[in-house]
Amino acid sequence: MALAATAVLAAVPFLTAATTAGSQYVALGDSYSSGLGAGSYGSSGSCYRSADAYPRLWANAHPSDSFAFVACAGATTTDVISSQLSALGPGTSLVSITIGGNDVGFATVMETCVLGSTSDCVNAVDHAEYLAMTQLPGKLSTLFTDIRSDAPNAKVVVLGYPDFYDLSRSQYCIGLSTTDRTDLNNGANVLDSVISTAAGRAGFHYADVRSAFSGHEICDWNSWLHSVDWTFLEASYHPTGSGQADAYYPVFASAAG
Repeated sequence: MALAATAVLAAVPFLTAATTAGSQYVALGDSYSSGLGAGSYGSSGSCYRSADAYPRLWANAHPSDSFAFVACAGATTTDVISSQLSALGPGTSLVSITIGGNDVGFATVMETCVLGSTSDCVNAVDHAEYLAMTQLPGKLSTLFTDIRSDAPNAKVVVLGYPDFYDLSRSQYCIGLSTTDRTDLNNGANVLDSVISTAAGRAGFHYADVRSAFSGHEICDWNSWLHSVDWTFLEASYHPTGSGQADAYYPVFASAAG
């Protein structure tokens, strides 16, 4: 997801020792995989591929494996199919992906909740949940079928999204109302549930990151998620470098084996 999802998906991906048969490890997906919010984006433009994102950390720890980093901020399931799957091949042994948030318009939801009233926020979250439950399953099924077709020998790890707020500390936290924060967390949970179900049906491994962020959500003193950042709105509600290194990376590493 990206708060301003205007990514140029044609940006050149990061490739290391890629072959026509597909890199051994391919990182697909949206901004939670590209590392938006973690900094150090190099020349990746609006894809915001961070040197501190969990795919790059995995590649650094496994230098003998070829690596294709094609995740891009703002990507939808359609964008992954059209712009990222070409990195896959019979030689691909490991795939990671976060996807789904942009398909249900969660960037718009965040903007509405930050700028609008509580009723506006509730309505926006309700609509995103409706899209997640009615339209997203089919889109994920199509994408996951294509991934399996293009990378028939790969282990595929589908990672979810974190809860955004520590609701137990909401009364001490400036900004949105507790009602808004509760609805946003509920929306993320509905999204995770739909993604988890789709991953299971595809025979992929679903990796839940919510417990890894426990105690480090927005409203916690040591949050691993950006709150609203008026100087760089795209990074809002995205993991910091610590969120990538201390939550997403260990969860992915455990699932990847």
